[in-house]
Amino acid sequence: MRRTDFTYSLPTALIAQQPLNRRTDSRLLYLEGDSGVVRDLRFEQLTELLHPGDLLVINDTRVIPARLFGRKETGGRVEVMVERIEGAQTALAHVRASKTPRFGTVIELDGGRQARVLERSDDLFRLEFDGEILPILEACGHVPLPPYIRRADTGADRDRYQTVYARHPGAVAAPTAGLHFDESMLLRLETRGVARTTVTLHVGAGTFQPVRADDIREHRMHPEWIQVDAAACDAVTAARQRGGRVVAVGTTVVRSLETAAAGGALVPFEGSSDLFIYPGYDFRVVDAMITNFHLPESTLLMLVCAFAGTDRVLSAYRHAVTKRYRFFSYGDAMFVTRNRESRGR
Repeated sequence: MRRTDFTYSLPTALIAQQPLNRRTDSRLLYLEGDSGVVRDLRFEQLTELLHPGDLLVINDTRVIPARLFGRKETGGRVEVMVERIEGAQTALAHVRASKTPRFGTVIELDGGRQARVLERSDDLFRLEFDGEILPILEACGHVPLPPYIRRADTGADRDRYQTVYARHPGAVAAPTAGLHFDESMLLRLETRGVARTTVTLHVGAGTFQPVRADDIREHRMHPEWIQVDAAACDAVTAARQRGGRVVAVGTTVVRSLETAAAGGALVPFEGSSDLFIYPGYDFRVVDAMITNFHLPESTLLMLVCAFAGTDRVLSAYRHAVTKRYRFFSYGDAMFVTRNRESRGR
């Protein structure tokens, strides 16, 4: 499979730069994986697509203000993007500077705090901060908006680039399918008899890493931390027993559940995962997903293609472009059911 098999043409004007006034104001493109049929809906109509007995699985990670700016002692400007917090004062981070920082380099952060370079780990740097990391990020950090949002973050992004059910700090990118839900929508689904459970996947900056290999099977995913607990496993089992579907809110939930079921049965899991799902993958847990539109040639698009079929997904994307849907993190959503025969082909 070639990387170019997963491309499509997207006018820049369709890349959403701002969230809508209300989370549920988004449009919703329904794609039936078995037939390829598409329907143009509003996100509020999700209540018509989910059935009593279905299980909604959400990712309760919380985005941290992971982008920091500062200067080296020599005066050169530095941008730091925290990738993973390792301890109270240490983290792995991407560091952008005119020259690669060396061991012992001290970065004077905007806001009056410091970070010192301990070592390099592949394309990341291990940094030691002069205090506990999370309070420093809250005081000095910026919302890590994706690179295709061509503006500086604002105070409003601290709320809108965060799901209403975010609980566990650690993500440096939002699980964006969840951004469309508000408390009222969750209550309506609960009243309808749709059950809900949570998993945690701390989304890393690697989610925006392009696939550079022409043969996608040569691509290696950046590891991300996942927790699928016993309660989530029990909720999936209960949904199966009552004939309900397992509906993942986002590709992060799909990867979490499928990682936990990698041995054949869904069992509790906690640790790093570099699972790369592309066409040919045999899904074990998820029956339907809610997802945003993804970048051309991205691993996220490849996952959706594996789920519903490459031709059908790309056809749906072309339809979305024609109908001028809003794309990417602050854009519109899709509801996709699994194609159980094609295995993504």
